[in-house]
Amino acid sequence: MNALLGTFHPYIIIIAIGLTTMASYTALDMFTLIRTSGQNKRLLFLGGTFSMGIGIWIMNFMGLISADTNRFASYHIPLTVLSIFIGVAFTGMAFLPFYGKVIRFYHYLIGGLFLTFAVIAIQVIGLYAMNLNVKYNIPLFTLLGLLIFGLFLFSLWILFSPKSYKQGHQIWLKPISAIIISAAIAEGHFLLKRATVTTSDLVRGSSTETPFFIYLVLFVTVLIICGLIVSSTLISKQLATTDTNLKDIKAALDSSTIVAITDPYGTIVFVNDKFEEISKYKQEEIIGKNHRILNSGYHSKEFFKDLWQTIQSGKIWRGEIRNKAKDGTYYWVDTTIVPFLDKNGKPIQYIAIRSDISDRKRAEEHLKETLKENIDIKFALDQSSIVAFTDERGIITSVNDKFCEISKYSREEILGRDHNILNSGHHSKVYFKDLWKTIGTGHVWKGEIRNRAKDGTYYWVDTTIVPFLDEQGKPYQYLAIRNDITERKQTEEVLHRQDKLAAVGQLAAGVAHEIRNPLTSMKGYAEFLQLDEKDPDRMEFLNIILDEIERVNTIVEDFMVLAKPKVVELEEKNVVPVIKNVVSLLEFEARKKNVSLSFDCNEEIIQIECDENRLKQVFLNFIKNGIEAMPNGGDLHVKTIIQDNNVQISIQDSGVGIPKEKLQKLGEPFYTTKKNGNGLGLMVSFKIIESHNGKVFVESEPNKGTTFNIFLPTKIA
Repeated sequence: MNALLGTFHPYIIIIAIGLTTMASYTALDMFTLIRTSGQNKRLLFLGGTFSMGIGIWIMNFMGLISADTNRFASYHIPLTVLSIFIGVAFTGMAFLPFYGKVIRFYHYLIGGLFLTFAVIAIQVIGLYAMNLNVKYNIPLFTLLGLLIFGLFLFSLWILFSPKSYKQGHQIWLKPISAIIISAAIAEGHFLLKRATVTTSDLVRGSSTETPFFIYLVLFVTVLIICGLIVSSTLISKQLATTDTNLKDIKAALDSSTIVAITDPYGTIVFVNDKFEEISKYKQEEIIGKNHRILNSGYHSKEFFKDLWQTIQSGKIWRGEIRNKAKDGTYYWVDTTIVPFLDKNGKPIQYIAIRSDISDRKRAEEHLKETLKENIDIKFALDQSSIVAFTDERGIITSVNDKFCEISKYSREEILGRDHNILNSGHHSKVYFKDLWKTIGTGHVWKGEIRNRAKDGTYYWVDTTIVPFLDEQGKPYQYLAIRNDITERKQTEEVLHRQDKLAAVGQLAAGVAHEIRNPLTSMKGYAEFLQLDEKDPDRMEFLNIILDEIERVNTIVEDFMVLAKPKVVELEEKNVVPVIKNVVSLLEFEARKKNVSLSFDCNEEIIQIECDENRLKQVFLNFIKNGIEAMPNGGDLHVKTIIQDNNVQISIQDSGVGIPKEKLQKLGEPFYTTKKNGNGLGLMVSFKIIESHNGKVFVESEPNKGTTFNIFLPTKIA
C-alpha cells in the first residue's frame, strides 16, 4: 500500500505531465481563438473542451498506473469512460462563461471551480476504477482543493482578463497559462493522493500482458493528443488566415469608408476612425447615442420613417444622407445599412457603411447651377436672338424658335441643311470665303448678312459666329448668334435716300432759281405780244406758249418741293375725272406705240383731298412709264378699287418688268431703269403721293410686267 502511495514510475509521470501540458496548450489555443475569430466557434469550443478533459484524465490515469502497473489488469473500463466524460463535461462548463463577449469576475470563479471539480472527479473515479477502497482526509482534501482552485483562477485571469488580453500578449500568455494549468492538474493528482487512504482486497499478481496494455493505452492517448494538437494547429492557421483577411478587409474599410454599428434600437455601439474624422465627434461622445446627433434637418420625417421600416423588416437600405458634424458643417454620405438577423429573422444589430460624397454633391450642385445659368442664358438668347448650331462642315444641327420665325422654315426643313438655303445672292463668294477662313482658324467672325426667307422676302441679320474648338484647337461646331436688323437697314436706306434727296434739292433750288428768271421774262413778253395781236392763229400760238411756260413753271415748283417742301393745299375732289382726263390725254400717244390703254372704275364718284395738278403729274408719269416699258406694244390697264377707306389706283402694264434687285432702288435720285431717264420723275411722284398721306407699292416680274399701286385715303361722306 505504501508503495502505491509513495512510489511511481518517473518516465510515465514525465510523459503524463508532457501530454497534459500539450493538451492544456491546445485547449487554451482553441479557447483564445473563440475570442478572436467570428467563425467555427462551436467546433473550437468542443475541441478545446475535449482536449482539456483528456489532459486532466491522462494525468490522473498515468499517475495511478505509474504507482502500480499491475493494477491495470484490474482497471474498471466503464468507470474510466465515465471519468473521461465527467472531466470533459466539467471542463466545458468551466469555459462556457468565456464564450460570451463580456467577461466578469464571477466568470473566473465559475471556470476555476468547474476545473477543480473536473480534477477531483477524475481523481476519485480513477481510484474506484482500480478497485481501491478510499478514505479521505477531509480538512487536507478541502485545503488542497482550494489550492488547486486558486491556481486555475489565476491562470484563467491572466489569459482572459480584458486588461491583459491583447493581441500582442497572446504569444506568451498561452504558454504560461498552460504551464500553470498543467501544474494545477499534476499537483491535484499527487496532493489529492496524499489526502486519501486507499486499500485493496485484490491479491497482487504479475501479468506479462499488463505492460503491453499500458503502452497500448499510452500510445492511443498520445495519438489522441497529437491529433488534437495537429487539428488545433491547422484550425489556428486557417483561422489566422481568415482573421488576416478579415483584418485586411476591416483595415480597407476603415481607411476608405465610414463604419458604425448600432443595436436594434439604433444606439451606436461602435464607430471607426473615419466616422470620428468626418463627424468631428470622439468615440466617447458618440457611443451610446443615436444618429439623431448628426441630423442636419435636411431630410423629412417620412425619409427616416421609410429607412427604419426597411431595415426593421430585415432588408438592406441604400440612400444618400446629409449629416451635420460637431462643428456645424454639413457633409453628404452614400449610406448602406445592413441588418444582422437572429434565428427568427429579427434584427439584432445594424451595420452602416458610408462613403463621403460631399465633393461629388458639391460638384453636382455646381453643375446644377451651371446648367441653370446655361438654361437662363439660352432662354435669354431664344427670346432676343436668332440662334443656330452647325457642325464643322456647316451642316445645321440645331436652331431656336426665332430662327424658324424669321426664316419661315420649320425645324424639319432646316436641320441637316447648310446656310446656302438662306442665300439671298446679295453677297459675293469672296465675302463668304473670308467668313469661312476666319471661323475655320478658330476666330470669331462678326458682320451683317442679308438672307432670304422661305416666302422670298429678305431680311438683314447682325451676325456673330463663334467656333467651338477641340483639344487640338480645331473647330468641331459653330454657334451663330444673329439679331434682326431689317428695320435698321430700312431706316438707313431711307436716310440714304433722304441724303440724296437733300443733295438733289439743293441742286433743284439752284436750277429752279436760274430757270424762273428767264421764264418770267418769256411770260411777260408773251403776254405783251398778246395785247397788240389781232391775228387768231398767232393768238393761239401765243396761248400755247403761255400754257407751256406755265407747265414749265409747275415743274420748277416741283423742283422747289425737293429743295424746300411746302405745305400742300389739298381740296376735296372727285379723283375719277382726274384719272379719265389723264387717260384721254395719253390715248393718242399710246395708240402710236401700239399700246391698248383702258380705264376700269366701278364708282362714278370717289372723293379724296388732293392737289389736282400734282396728282395729274403723278398719273401722267406712271402711265407714260408704262407705255415706254412696252416698246413692242401691249396692254395697259388703269383701275380703281375701294377698300378699307382707301382708294387703290393700279396702273398695270405687260412690259419687260423690273428685276427684284432694282425694285428696291426705285425712287432714288438719279436711279432709272430707262436709257434716257434721269430718275427724278419717280422720285418727285413718290414725294407727291407722300404729301397726300398716301403710299406707292410697286410689283414687277421680268418679262411679265409691272404694276404701280397707289393708295390714297378717301373722304368719308
